[in-house]
Amino acid sequence: MQFDTCRRLVAVAAVCGALVAPVRVAAAEVLVFAAASLKTALDQIAPEFEAATGQQVTVSFAASSVLARQIQLGAPADLFISANTAWMDVLERNGDIDPASRVDLVGNGLVLIARAGQPSEQTLTPDFDLSGQLKGGYLAMALVDAVPAGSYGKAALTALGLWDDVQDQVAQADNVRAALALVASGAAPMGVVYRSDVQAEARVDVVGVFPEGTHPVIVYPAALTATARPEAQVFLDYLQSEPATGIFKAQGFTLPHG
Repeated sequence: MQFDTCRRLVAVAAVCGALVAPVRVAAAEVLVFAAASLKTALDQIAPEFEAATGQQVTVSFAASSVLARQIQLGAPADLFISANTAWMDVLERNGDIDPASRVDLVGNGLVLIARAGQPSEQTLTPDFDLSGQLKGGYLAMALVDAVPAGSYGKAALTALGLWDDVQDQVAQADNVRAALALVASGAAPMGVVYRSDVQAEARVDVVGVFPEGTHPVIVYPAALTATARPEAQVFLDYLQSEPATGIFKAQGFTLPHG
């Protein structure tokens, strides 16, 4: 009996030790909350930054709306990169970010995608028969009333006069990468995503490009949170450096700051 009790205590101690150690390591890391569409680019940039500086970075990806709400609730992020200005504005008004650190990091474009092998891309116009092209299937989009990619997509479709025809055929996903996956897997014949997302998925092609005037300008602002560690500024600076901007451009992003 005493042996069993001792063994349980040793097991508990081992588990506690395993839990405590990562917390100590994480305390020295910079925690970045980033829009899901940045995943492919930041998965390349973060390791290069770590190799160059010795500073550790952890990136958590999700919809900008989800991440902003987590920061509002006290999540210990050091840096937030949103896929639109609206969610960053919310955090700035609430005092959750350092406004002096805020920069427009990158820009993006909006496209209509289908499974690979479709006809070459075209500029979308009000004459485009999107409902007919869906052939009874669904149009994959991020949540249109909360997630930036979905909001941009709804605005563009509305501007072209296409939204009313397809709104009942929209399959809404938690974030833009989830919408991308629906098309890549064949679950939806078409989807609306960022141009940069296409770089991350060989199973889809761009079939239509939304004119810039049909939706708000797509800007990704970045800012330190109000509780950011000093090391976070180093990573924010690196994101604006030539090594990082080269990766962003290769992934289909634009550089609004030049």
